[in-house]
Amino acid sequence: MKAVRIVVAGLVQGVWYRASTRREAQRLNLSGWVRNLPDGRVEIQAQGPDQALEELIHWCHEGPPGARVTAVTVEPLAPEPQLCGFEVRY
Repeated sequence: MKAVRIVVAGLVQGVWYRASTRREAQRLNLSGWVRNLPDGRVEIQAQGPDQALEELIHWCHEGPPGARVTAVTVEPLAPEPQLCGFEVRY
């Protein structure tokens, strides 16, 4: 299992990016969370199999209809075994 922190910049708030990310992560059987940052970016922490994480990262470059992604940064994290499910944090 692998874990990553993903930060997405651009027009990514107010376009259902968090809810769509949760849906995509659940489809991929990933665990973690997504939240808006005060500076207008979206932060995601996700963990699971390498291939599923790569698919989520690829999806993050497009996001839902209405999103205009300008940058995606990814950094590795230590997996958190207690994380289960995928949630939107506020």
